[in-house]
Amino acid sequence: MDLQLTGSRVLVTGGTRGIGRAIVEAFVDEGAVVEFCARDAAEIEATEKAIAERGGRATGVRLDVADGPALTAWVAEAAGRLGGLDAVVANVSALAIPDTEENWRRSFEVDLMHTVRLATAALPHLEAGGRGSITAISSVSGREADFASGPYGTMKTAVVGYIQGLALQLAPRGVRANTVSPGNTFFEGGVWQQIQQGDPELYETALGLNPTGRMGLPEEMARAVVFLASPVSSFTTGTNLVVDGALTRGIQL
Repeated sequence: MDLQLTGSRVLVTGGTRGIGRAIVEAFVDEGAVVEFCARDAAEIEATEKAIAERGGRATGVRLDVADGPALTAWVAEAAGRLGGLDAVVANVSALAIPDTEENWRRSFEVDLMHTVRLATAALPHLEAGGRGSITAISSVSGREADFASGPYGTMKTAVVGYIQGLALQLAPRGVRANTVSPGNTFFEGGVWQQIQQGDPELYETALGLNPTGRMGLPEEMARAVVFLASPVSSFTTGTNLVVDGALTRGIQL
């Protein structure tokens, strides 16, 4: 299927590792022009090089998305460099799971407010392009209570609520808004590898809960994001696409 993304102008937050990196690669593979941000300059350079080696091109910018003015400025500058915007993906998470006051603050600023600020800053450019799309990464922990309930799970729930409200508000303006909620996703250096090494009992419990017998891969989550963001999904807005291998049991109504 041609996702009609050739030449599309895309921004991705947190594009050097895990799901974010896979999202950048998937957009590039579909012919999109991608700019991403991350905090580590070395990781940005390595990502740019790796994508170039696979025949694509993506440009990275060093940025902490918790810095609201810097995030807003990046969106404006990137839109200028790209000649507009067609899609933005709010991917960064603080992954602040322990229930501490600092983690509540950090999760609010990173998980929720970075999503709000990215969407707000990008909206004029997305609307001008005529087929704008906003996609935010939530989590199954935002849908059901689990070990990550607390700062992380609560803010992921809030992301879904924010995006669904945004979808209703923006539909008359030709801009779509959706979320993707990944299940447990394993990758090198990721949180589940850390749990596997530091708390093998929790890891085995989580693994055993999934009827597929495995955890998801970043590229499986990325494909869902890119499909939702593409013009092929032109009538899909306000949805929360769960990609979890049937991990969660609740029925979405």
